[in-house]
Amino acid sequence: MSRISRRSFLTASAAASGSSMLGLAQADDVIPGFDQTQTDYDRTKVWKPFSDRKVRVGIVGHGVCKFGLQFGLQHHPNVELIAVSDLFPDRCAEMARRAKCSKTYPSLEEMVKDDSIEAIYCATDAPAHAKHAILCMEHGKHVATAVPAFRGDIDDAERLLECCKKNKGLVYAMFETSCFHDDIYAMEKLYAADVFGRIVYSEGEYCHPHSIGAPALGSYKDWRKKGCPMWYPTHSTAYYVGVTHKPFLDVSCQGTPLFDEDKRVPNAIGNIFKSEVGLFRTAEGGLSRMMVCGSQGEYLEAGRIRGEYGGFNRTFKGDRTGSKRYHDAIKGGLQIKKYALPPGVSPGGHGGSHGYLGDDFIDAILRGRKPCVDVIDALNMTTPGYYAHLSSMKDGETMKIPQYSL
Repeated sequence: MSRISRRSFLTASAAASGSSMLGLAQADDVIPGFDQTQTDYDRTKVWKPFSDRKVRVGIVGHGVCKFGLQFGLQHHPNVELIAVSDLFPDRCAEMARRAKCSKTYPSLEEMVKDDSIEAIYCATDAPAHAKHAILCMEHGKHVATAVPAFRGDIDDAERLLECCKKNKGLVYAMFETSCFHDDIYAMEKLYAADVFGRIVYSEGEYCHPHSIGAPALGSYKDWRKKGCPMWYPTHSTAYYVGVTHKPFLDVSCQGTPLFDEDKRVPNAIGNIFKSEVGLFRTAEGGLSRMMVCGSQGEYLEAGRIRGEYGGFNRTFKGDRTGSKRYHDAIKGGLQIKKYALPPGVSPGGHGGSHGYLGDDFIDAILRGRKPCVDVIDALNMTTPGYYAHLSSMKDGETMKIPQYSL
């Protein structure tokens, strides 16, 4: 593995943190996940453009972590950055300065009226992701959003799906970072080549520590205070859905509140759980343990799979059949390392995934293909968390999960 050099992503002032649109860090702290830049890729081949067309892009959402600009879109050789936007004028101005973009809008609602813009990346507050994606597509724009696909309102899932069905000529993408981790990238290629067989068991772990007694993380309209762990599940659920592109069927989930009962104060939606762990039945008949955890320890976006003939936990390990399938696939030219990125586009943080997600979005537009995480994968990663939390509120009662198709 090689360390990719990049700028350290540091937060703004504590005052800015309190009113951040995304609010992912406190002042003077390295943003968790943004420091995870170690990645590998196929160094035997360089990136080659297949088109000289530039997609005209708008980016919405700066916030404390400058998230709109973290995916390299403003540096991509096939992108012309038309405009940027943030609801806070000072952040909008900073975003424009950093992106070297002369045109700004005070809101997404104004940006979508710009007919010169073809595609928009929405790095906005999580509860607005589905609404903002729909708004963009209704105005004829390709759209990508940060994760999750929706948050809290289950009806948003159907609204988003119906909008994508009505606008099949437009690309919808969700920027799930786990899908361009080195391990998931390799797993997905090997699974498609039938190296593993069916997946018997898989695990996904999203652990984001937050010290008890520390100031709450800021967020736009305090959206982080109005949810539960499993409403933000995609860093975990990607370790099955992102590998197989298949759904979960049902879930039984348990939650862990603070051990001190006197401190178990329900939040705005009545949630007391700080961590939730779900056991999911998969479309293949296997099981997945997926968790979102706020307890102490290392920051994690991690997972592993075990199949009929082989498994993957950082590296491949298989029986005789699986090992033969693996070696035959590699000998046959299967590439399980990520490809080289365009010049000027950095892999970035969260396992070196940022630049790949931005590049994948643009490439999907240019080639007229599905992105890495389309609307079906996005819903299959997000919706299970909604039903997992319902299960945890009913002491682990098994809940059926809706199935989606275009």
